[in-house]
Amino acid sequence: MIEKRSMQALLIAVLAAAPGAISAQEPTTTHRVDGLASPVEIIRDRWGISHIYAETEEDLFFAQGYSAAKDRLFQFEVWRRQTNGTVAEILGERELRRDIGTRLFRFRGDIRQEMNHYHPRGESIITSFVRGVNAYIDETERNPRLLPMEFELLGIRPGKWTPETVISRHQGLLGNIVQELNIARAVTRLGEDKVKELLPFSPANPNLDMDPVIERELLFDDILGLYNAFRRTIRFMPGDLVAEDREDEDDLRLLETALESFNEFATFGAEAIGSNNWVVSGDRTVTGYPIMANDPHRAQSVPSLRYWVHLVGPGWNVIGGGEPEIPGISIGHNGYGAWGLTVFATDGEDLYVYETNPANPDEYRYRDHWESMTVLRETIPVKGRAPETVDLKYTRHGPVVYEDRENNKAYAVRAAWMEIGGAPYLASLRMNQARSWEEFRDACSYSNIPGENMVWADRDGNIGWQAVGIAPIRRTWSGLVPVPGDGRYEWDGYLPIKAKPHVLNPPSGFFATANNDLVPRDYPHRDATGYLWSDPSRWARLNEVLGGGKLHSMADMMALQTDVVSLPARTLVPMLRNLPANDSRIERARALLLNWNYALDAESVAAGVYVAWERRLLRNMSDLMVPPSARGYVGSYGMSKAIDRLIAPGAEFGDNPIAGRDSLLLATFEQAVGDLRHKLGSNMERWRYGQEAYKHAYIRHPLSQAVDEEMRRRLDVGPAPRGGNSFTVNNTGGDDNQTSGASFRFIVNTGDWDTSVGSANPGQSGDPDSRHYRDLFDLWANDGYFPVFYSREKVEAVAGGRMVLVQW
Repeated sequence: MIEKRSMQALLIAVLAAAPGAISAQEPTTTHRVDGLASPVEIIRDRWGISHIYAETEEDLFFAQGYSAAKDRLFQFEVWRRQTNGTVAEILGERELRRDIGTRLFRFRGDIRQEMNHYHPRGESIITSFVRGVNAYIDETERNPRLLPMEFELLGIRPGKWTPETVISRHQGLLGNIVQELNIARAVTRLGEDKVKELLPFSPANPNLDMDPVIERELLFDDILGLYNAFRRTIRFMPGDLVAEDREDEDDLRLLETALESFNEFATFGAEAIGSNNWVVSGDRTVTGYPIMANDPHRAQSVPSLRYWVHLVGPGWNVIGGGEPEIPGISIGHNGYGAWGLTVFATDGEDLYVYETNPANPDEYRYRDHWESMTVLRETIPVKGRAPETVDLKYTRHGPVVYEDRENNKAYAVRAAWMEIGGAPYLASLRMNQARSWEEFRDACSYSNIPGENMVWADRDGNIGWQAVGIAPIRRTWSGLVPVPGDGRYEWDGYLPIKAKPHVLNPPSGFFATANNDLVPRDYPHRDATGYLWSDPSRWARLNEVLGGGKLHSMADMMALQTDVVSLPARTLVPMLRNLPANDSRIERARALLLNWNYALDAESVAAGVYVAWERRLLRNMSDLMVPPSARGYVGSYGMSKAIDRLIAPGAEFGDNPIAGRDSLLLATFEQAVGDLRHKLGSNMERWRYGQEAYKHAYIRHPLSQAVDEEMRRRLDVGPAPRGGNSFTVNNTGGDDNQTSGASFRFIVNTGDWDTSVGSANPGQSGDPDSRHYRDLFDLWANDGYFPVFYSREKVEAVAGGRMVLVQW
């Protein structure tokens, strides 16, 4: 299976790079801007990647900001409003809590110290990037026709950026505060032992004991409402549109209906979390040089969360991807080494509970005295009514997110990411210039947020792994439940990032991560790492293939990134072997599975049967194992837990656990077959997994249902059949419609940078009128790749257009 897919992936990549696939070059355009020292050349290749060539560092990052804003201006504007707490100004009162939460958690430290944390010249780099963004916004002010349609529909114009916009923490994968509160609620309802049984903690027996001072029943209030409000995805509603911009009232009504039915616009990186990365030493590759592969998994959206760019200037020659609103490149290579990231569980948040003074609710007990909160007053503009004046309160530990005046309680979030250096991914600026493993580790030591598995492979033959992320040291508690804020539960500083787990040139010749627990069991700082990790299925599959004893090629790495072999299926399907059914159709479906190769290929009927069964089985196991009173707090029963219970059934299956287990398996299988008959009809040959009625990828534009068919084809992306699911290396989460997974992939050959490959979905641009809006979708949907050229000669050969920025 792996060999077949490798040839397919290689063929797609080669065809994508063929000269006949390259469109005619667009003419060179010149743009006059204010703020450049020298002209900057931007070559756009046929896949939409901007290769930026500048003579100074300041001009390089100016041009990065300009180019990204030109491609993603509405995405930039949504980011800006989220960072400065002005969403209610355009969307009304329903977004007021978001803006309050944003302002509560706004970085209020020394902005120069903050910027220079990320790079010795961080202030210059970030301010140059901001000037570039604003230069393009100035261009739209002179010519409003450049604005994407969303601005006209909302009746708004883009606002100017500041460095504070860039260093915002709103978009980051920040911590576990919501999980912490839910664990406490589950413990309150079920007790510690039952919660440990239900959740896949690693290590398996964390301390969930709550201090007796905590009044547990009060924890069920909406304590994290403000925190959740500023972290959630913006959702546009019908009333957000400017009615006078639509002459036809019937069109407006249809448009409002469309927005109401598809209320997911501007996800811009909702937290659908998961990723793979790995590095392979030259001893295990065909070329004798190391390979780095990375595919971060986040929400699928249009435009994508990720953005490709190539930065070339004095001291810089780095290519890869990151978030378009952040200078630098978070996943890439620089001609010396390549690096990638996946999430590493790091607990950098705690919920503190205070007793407040009945005579003065702005005072809280700390040690043996009342301590005053700091109170800041701000005014928030709100569309449709007068501005709202709010008091933002802070304890010594952090923002007060909830006050219970009746019970004299207050709750604050202590967040390590509010320290200097807490802006996500900006420490990549130092990584972009690392020339060795030692320099890369030094750069990693500045990477506070998110907690990540950083991998490295270099041309000198080294491969390595370094966990990063700011990690508080807790001496007396696990960090998994709220604690009193009376001074008995203080952090004892932060663990140095270089003291987090790391590996250099492992004896295995490879190292892979997939958000699973990789912390050595004898690691001395377990209090500074997480306890809840992703299901290990993807990681186990990576190790199975990488450790298989063969020499790996780039084609093999493409095949592995898009691999859809299900390890859970290997365990679950054999459980049906001795469970015959009375119904012939059920028997035929069972026979398909028993003779199947466990690959969730899009064209496979057996894969379609299996996934329907797996989904039913996990739901039924959750119903069986998770008491109703705790389902909202512990979530569904995880795959690894379900498999453990099915392999060694206990009393939950009745007096005869094996018979009860088998009865559940067969009954669930019968339900799954019924589900497929209802969904796809009685003809089993039509139960192919990858199809529009089953597993597919389709990204809808919110206006699609309000326009004619021709316009709808321009706005929507897809559908396309898909394989895999959330337990395969090719992670295609989201049930029938893939809503998460890898929208960005990069595989780097350190022996020849120009033979590196990548993919993206659906395209580089967020403008439906751009040819780079959706041009990469079909290639991505077919698990294909395009070449990521690095040398100027190769870039010139695939140039699709040129832009020169000159001083106004």
